[in-house]
Amino acid sequence: MNTGLQLYNTLSRKKELFQPLNAPNVGMYVCGPTVYSDVHLGNCRTFISFDLIFRYLKYLGFKVRYVRNITDAGHLEGDRDEGDDKFAKRAKLEQLEPMEIVQKYTLGFHDVLRLFNTLPPSIEPTATGHIIEQIEMIKVIINNGYGYEVGGNVYFDVEKYSKEYNYTILTNRNLEDMLNNTRELGGQDEKRGRLDFALWIKAKPETLMQWQSPWGLGFPGWHIECSAMSAKYLGAEFDIHGGGMDLAATHHTNEIAQSEACSHKQPARYWMHTNMLTVNGTRMSKSAGNGFLPHELFTGEHPLLRKGYSPMTVKFFMLQAHYRSTLDFSNDALDASEKGFRRLMSAISLLDKLSVSEQNDFDIDALKVNCINAMNDDFNSPILIAELFEAVRIINTVYDGKGKISAESLEKLKVLVNDFVFDILALKDEDAGSNDLSGILDMVINLRTEAKANKDYATSDKIRIGLQDLGIQLKDGKEGTTWNKA
Repeated sequence: MNTGLQLYNTLSRKKELFQPLNAPNVGMYVCGPTVYSDVHLGNCRTFISFDLIFRYLKYLGFKVRYVRNITDAGHLEGDRDEGDDKFAKRAKLEQLEPMEIVQKYTLGFHDVLRLFNTLPPSIEPTATGHIIEQIEMIKVIINNGYGYEVGGNVYFDVEKYSKEYNYTILTNRNLEDMLNNTRELGGQDEKRGRLDFALWIKAKPETLMQWQSPWGLGFPGWHIECSAMSAKYLGAEFDIHGGGMDLAATHHTNEIAQSEACSHKQPARYWMHTNMLTVNGTRMSKSAGNGFLPHELFTGEHPLLRKGYSPMTVKFFMLQAHYRSTLDFSNDALDASEKGFRRLMSAISLLDKLSVSEQNDFDIDALKVNCINAMNDDFNSPILIAELFEAVRIINTVYDGKGKISAESLEKLKVLVNDFVFDILALKDEDAGSNDLSGILDMVINLRTEAKANKDYATSDKIRIGLQDLGIQLKDGKEGTTWNKA
């Protein structure tokens, strides 16, 4: 099943033709959120990007099993198995049970993604729901000689693994440099090697989340959950593994090691990573004080924002950058996206008002090919959006009476808009439900039309300017007057 789709594979550091293991079936695993706090924009960008990928794969005719996990246990503050458990720390801070924290922020995560109009994954497994699978995988790793237990803790032996496999295959880092740049083990450290990481962590008496295991009471390390759950639902080998680029160096590198230590197979054929967010050219982070949460972006209640932006404006802004490119937030860039999104939706609202002709001035088939070519080039949403503004030009040209379109071409244009704007990019007209406003505006527009017919241009202009001040833009055309939010 050759669709011509090329995607960038982090493993090979180049674009490759997408060839699934068992077409038309596609298995895709994406690392989900750690639900101990509100989901941040970097997460949102990743999930919006993979929603786009999920939707386009389905458009091409693939049957996709999209698995996106919920991390609700085992994630310590430091990647080197240091610090407190994130859930226990937040639970103590808010004086709640850890699973109350999990429930609160999982619901919040789902609420935000609904605002961005993303599809739910096919399966959304949780770490706590798959403790048995993680324990069984750790047993295999130990039996295969790549794991060892010390005092109730189980570690992965990176240096032994590296003698047979390429530990840095995903990042192409130099293993010797990594060893030299990792601090020496202290006298109290039980690990054999500097790069070894935890598969199972012994519970302290005060540990809130703990489970029984062959090594005593404890909880799983962060990395093992994704290896165990991807294998359970997609098999030892599957097609696509995705996540943010910040996961590649540690989490995804360790996932590959764990999976190969079990099955002796590279788990995913294609590894895909979204890029980071910046604010006015500086990397977005809590420590820099320049990070904002989705609801702050929607309301504008943040010192770096001049105003709030709707969820679809923010999504459109994100899609205007390629998923592998840095995305820089600024008020000017968001304002420009807001105008562009409104222009797109305003044109689409005119589709049902276009008059058809025997003559046809536009090649909609060629436009569709251009849209497909854009998406086949590693899901290039910015190029797709540029092509969709050619559709905007066509619509406005026909509406203004400066071009003609046949009934057949108009129908093709409507299908193209539905497929690429609403189904693949998953944008939606946030003003489409303003039926209560429509009736009032139609009445006001009729009053203005009567004033113009009576040559009462002062009243006509007063209505137009008054509506404009209220954020309503009128557009006069051959078929009458239409409106949209300015």
